Parts: sequence; C-alpha cells; structure tokens
Amino acid sequence: MHRIKAKHIIEILIHLAFWIGVYYTLTSLTGSNVRVRITQNGKVMEKSQIDTVFPYSRITLAFLALLFYGNIFWIFKKVLRYKNVVAGIAMAAAWFLLVFMANYIFVVSKLNNNLPAVPPLPGFAAGGGGNIHLIDGRNIIFGMGNWMHMQLTMLLIFLTAAGLSIAYFFLKEWARNELVRNQLEAYQLNTEIKFLKSQINPHFLFNTLNNLFSMAQEKGNDELADGISKLSGMMRYMIYDSNADGVPLNKEIAYLEDCITLNKLRYADDEVKVIFDYPAQTGNAVVAPMLFIPFVENAFKHGVSIGQTSGIDIAITLSDHKLSFSCINTKYGAIKKMEDEKSGIGLENVKRRLDLLYPDKHNLQISEDGGEFIVKLELDLV
Repeated sequence: MHRIKAKHIIEILIHLAFWIGVYYTLTSLTGSNVRVRITQNGKVMEKSQIDTVFPYSRITLAFLALLFYGNIFWIFKKVLRYKNVVAGIAMAAAWFLLVFMANYIFVVSKLNNNLPAVPPLPGFAAGGGGNIHLIDGRNIIFGMGNWMHMQLTMLLIFLTAAGLSIAYFFLKEWARNELVRNQLEAYQLNTEIKFLKSQINPHFLFNTLNNLFSMAQEKGNDELADGISKLSGMMRYMIYDSNADGVPLNKEIAYLEDCITLNKLRYADDEVKVIFDYPAQTGNAVVAPMLFIPFVENAFKHGVSIGQTSGIDIAITLSDHKLSFSCINTKYGAIKKMEDEKSGIGLENVKRRLDLLYPDKHNLQISEDGGEFIVKLELDLV
C-alpha cells in the first residue's frame, strides 16, 4: 500500500515538473523583441529594446493540459475501441483542432478586450509589423512581432504536446498490458499447480464412470445412467477443454445445462424451478472457459432451501459482439452470501479472473432486490 502511494506521488511530481518545463518553454518561444525609437525634428530622443513575455501564456498552458489529459484519459481510449481506424484518427484530429482553435479564439478575444490598440509611435520599426500599447502615451506594456509567426509557433507547441500524449499513453498501455499478462501467467500457473495436486488419473476416472453408466443401464435406471453420462461429459470438459484460453460459447452452454441437471437431482421437483434461456445459434462466439459456472453453483448453493420453493432464472444473450449473462435466484437470509465464502470459488476470485481475462471489456453488477440475489455480467467479445 505504501509503495503504491509513493508511486502515485512520484508520478504527480513528474507531471508537475513537466508542466513547469512546458510553461518555461512556452514563455520563451512566445516572447517578443520590440525596438522603439522616438524622433523629434530628425533627432533621436529615445531608443530602446524591450523583451516582452506573452501575457496569456497561462491560458495557453491550460489548453495544452486539456489537450494532453483529454487525449490520454478519453480520446485515445475511445480511438482504440473503434473498428474503423480512419474514424478513430479523425476523432483525435477533430479534438486537437477544437482545443487549438479554442485557445486561439480565447486569447485573441482577451487581447482585443484588455489591450486597446493605439497608433504606433513615430519611427517605430518592428520586424513583420505588430501592435504597440501605451500608458500616458509613453510606456510600452505589450508588443508583439509577426502574429502569424507566433501562431505557427503555437501550432508547433500544440503538435508537440499531442505527440507527447501519444507516447505517454501507449507507454502506459504497454506497461499495463505487460503487468496484466504477467499476472495472468502467474494466475494460470498457480491454478495448474493446484489442479495437478488434486488431479486423479483421468483415464481411471472415465473408465469408472463408464462402468457405472453400464451398470445403471443394466439395472434399468435410466435417470441414474443419464446423470453419470452428464457427469462424465462435465469432467471431460473440465479436464481437457477448459485448458484452452477460449472455448465456443455453445460448449460452455452445454456444460451449464449438464451442471443444472445434476444439481437438480439433489432436490425434489417442487423445491427448485430453473429457467435457462440462451440463443439457439451462437455463431463463432468464444468465451473463457468455466466463466459462468461459479454464479450458477452459487445460485444452487445459497439460493435453494430444502422444503421450500425456490427459483433460479439464468439467461445468456448475444448482440453485436456483446454477451450478456444474468443469474437471478431466491435469497434466503439464513444462507451466507457468495462473498462470505472462505473456501471454493468466491466473488473476489471471479472478479480477479474477469479483470485478467477481460480488462476494460466487462461489467459485473451484483445486487439484492426484493428477496432476490441478482448477478448481471456483460462482456465485450471483440
């Protein structure tokens, strides 16, 4: 915790130092050199050279900060989600032009309102023309050479800020992706180690299940045989298919159906009613394996009470490369919530897995309303 806080403080200090440097550079580049010569009857009465500083550098600095942080916290994140590269680039360019023109218009209006122009001094020579403003007819308070040259300098400064924001954003994204990748590898390695510790020979397991299936059929117990067959299919899916990074959505749905069927065997028909809605066609949709099962198991474990009528409503929908999953079950006050678990797959583990597998591409909402426990999960499958 202390390291994280120190990291944020250092990052803030670096940003402050950066903007101090930008302000110094801005005042240096936008300053002007004014030469003044006053003559009377052909004689030079006063001659001077004055270095002036652009009076609205702080305003321009604010617009530069708006461009920089608007890019890294808003524009670039939206651009990365655009499928059309040209549209994304156009959006970033439009944002740049908007900020640059806003700065130009604001500064020009300030100059026009606050610095009334007066005729130039007799004999004033300024390269490229300019404006001179006086107090009591003598003292120069602001002077500027070629206005167009200054705007080209401003454009260069804004382009530099935009370029730095691009570099900063993608360096941060690269560092974040590397961290997530390392965490995911560590998580998968830890999961594999735990699985290997508890794994029994899968061939022995499947042979035993097949023998039990044959015995149940010989005894004429079709319900038991069907249950053993589904259990065998679930175990095969868990041991082999779930090792992949992604599985077809229809396989995950079939696994959920078998899980629901086996869980219902523990209860009487009138004790739990399960509704499972899902699309008939899932196309090429792929999801991380074993993603929804913790919520379904939680619904049976904490939402069904023997001797009482309970309901579980599960739904999966697909729309424009987005998947929506919901699980609503009856809530009993005497049954602990999922997040209170000390063993098994708890809510924090599910959230962690989603953060690793779907960073910035998921939205998980868990709530309670009217005696019901509600889980809603949205995934961006792109």
